[in-house]
Amino acid sequence: MKILDIKTLGELKKSGYKSISIKDELRNNLRTKISNNEDTFTGIHGYENTVIPELERAILSRHNINLLGLRGQAKTRLARQMINLLDEWVPVVEGSEISDDPFHPISRYATNLIEEKGDDTPISWLHRSERFAEKLATPDVTVADIIGDVDPIKAANLKLSYADDRVIHFGMIPRANRSIFVINELPDLQARIQVALFNILQEGDIQIRGFKLRLPLDIQFVFTANPEDYTNRGSIVTPLKDRIGSQILTHYPKTVEIAKTITQQEAKLDSRQSDLVYVPEIAKDLLEQISFQARESEFIDHKSGISARMSITAYENLLSMAEYRALRSGDDQTVLRLSDFTGVIPAITGKVELVYEGEQEGAASVANSLIADAIKTLFPEYFPKIEKLEKEGYESPYQNLINWFFEESGFELLDDISDKEYKEKLDAITPLKNLINEYHPEMSAEESYFMMEFLLWGLVEFKKLSKHRLSEGFHFNDLYGSYISGL
Repeated sequence: MKILDIKTLGELKKSGYKSISIKDELRNNLRTKISNNEDTFTGIHGYENTVIPELERAILSRHNINLLGLRGQAKTRLARQMINLLDEWVPVVEGSEISDDPFHPISRYATNLIEEKGDDTPISWLHRSERFAEKLATPDVTVADIIGDVDPIKAANLKLSYADDRVIHFGMIPRANRSIFVINELPDLQARIQVALFNILQEGDIQIRGFKLRLPLDIQFVFTANPEDYTNRGSIVTPLKDRIGSQILTHYPKTVEIAKTITQQEAKLDSRQSDLVYVPEIAKDLLEQISFQARESEFIDHKSGISARMSITAYENLLSMAEYRALRSGDDQTVLRLSDFTGVIPAITGKVELVYEGEQEGAASVANSLIADAIKTLFPEYFPKIEKLEKEGYESPYQNLINWFFEESGFELLDDISDKEYKEKLDAITPLKNLINEYHPEMSAEESYFMMEFLLWGLVEFKKLSKHRLSEGFHFNDLYGSYISGL
């Protein structure tokens, strides 16, 4: 007999089915996955040797878990993926509000039904996808929301007095019996609501409007919290922290490569964008480096964090900028340009919390400085380092290029020119092309044009050239040439 064909308690007993607690269920299935060298949490990068092993050990220990970390560190995703460690189907007493285990009923409804019908008690099957409940902790959450309250309508319909426990309407936590229950941003939950969780976590009983019910709820609790909340908006009360078995610290990607993998996985792109816009690898590196610079910037509040969502939305903006330009110029295909990075500024300004000095600078100015710092950081990985003080007799590899700008009246790259014009303008700077051929001889044509522009922007950041934003593009010039020619 297939498991889903079992419809009564008697058939369930004959099948030899044995019920276990959700924590043992998670533990058993995790043991199997580890033994078989299977991935437990997929699509979560950078945690393979840090967060995931700690989380697995917490599950093996049957602990309730608190994931502590700044925003955009995949805390909720980790919690949601825990449902993959549950059994695919579990039996419940049919009609039970709190998914009673037929072998261990805890509600009055299920207990009475089994006493009345015995082995004929009807059962149904609950899929693991339905065994997950989530609540965002907000200041307006009440005890009635999460634990329960007396329901006067139920009392009237059933013609019961308020002294009868059947008038109780169960809240979210009792209804999540035999499930994973996640409370996001736990410190935002009022202290009196956190206190209401004490007995549920430790003793397993709940109190609703004077009713003390012995309900040994079978729940795997997962909490998420931001360290900032401990000081700014609220805190986790100490006795509640004491009842949470494991606290696991999450973190941001430690390398650009990991950050790139996350962004490429999470960015929501139209297939037409991907077909239209070619994105060089250095452009992807530069985009991620902006986030790394933001996490070190003196203008940004580090306690609030720089979410991985900043890179994801910035990447979407970046491709949209190139797409918009290509549609206007009539190009069937285009290569991403460094000047397209002006399009990521709205994604940056909406994702960072500025300190006082940053507010004085202005959000857009801070965003532009992050792009500039990212270029300056990556530049030595692709070209010879530019020293602030050069030794006497030292001949810079960039001198011919700088001389070209000194001799010319300037160079403009407009935003909306076609790809053909863009390439012709860059090819016209012979020393620029020679430098790319010298230091990156095997680079593809698509990558090389972005690299040409990257070299120009890099020389600007190292004070070898000047760059000015025009209404329709950028103007590059020798640092002192225009001043000398004016004299």
